Amino acid sequence: MTTSSPPASGASSQDSAGLTRFNTLPREAAATVLTEVCAARDWAAALAEGRPYSTPEALYAASDAALAELDAKGLDEAMAGHPPIGRPKPGDPTSSREQRGMADADEGLKAEMLEMNLAYQERFGHVFLICATGLDGKQLRDALAARLENPPERERENARTELVKINRIRLGRLLAEPAADAPA
Repeated sequence: MTTSSPPASGASSQDSAGLTRFNTLPREAAATVLTEVCAARDWAAALAEGRPYSTPEALYAASDAALAELDAKGLDEAMAGHPPIGRPKPGDPTSSREQRGMADADEGLKAEMLEMNLAYQERFGHVFLICATGLDGKQLRDALAARLENPPERERENARTELVKINRIRLGRLLAEPAADAPA
C-alpha cells in the first residue's frame, strides 16, 4: 500500500508536546481519543498499545501498519465512521472541515453527489471514502464517478489507502491540539 507523507515535515514543539500528552494518556483514554480519529477499534487498540512513540512519524507509521492489518470487519468499522461526501454529520466539525469543498458547491452538484453516493453505496456496500481535504466539489464528483467503475475488491483497497491519508491528517491535528483543548 502506498502511503502519503505526514501532514507536516518535521515535528513542531507543539507536536512534540502533543505526542507527549498522547503517550502519557491512560490506555483507555488513548483508545477513546483514537476512535475519534478512526472508528476501527482494532486500529485504535493497536496504536494505544504501541505507545510510547518517539516521534510523530513513528506514530504515523504505526497507524499505517495497523490499518494495513485490519480485516474486512475492521475496515467496515473504519469506513462506517465516515459520513457520505456532501453530507457531513450535523455538529461534527471534523467531517465539516474535511468536506469543506462541497460547502460551496451549487445545488445541482450537491444533488448529483447525493445520487452518485447512493449508487456507490448500492454497488459496493459502503460509503465512498476519499481524503476530501483540499478538494473542491467538482474534484470529489469526478473521483466518485471514476471509482464507480472499479471492481469491489479494488474499491476496498482504495478506501484503505484513503483512510491512511485521513488518519495521518487527523493524527497530526490531534498532536497539534493545544493542551487545554486536548481530549483526556
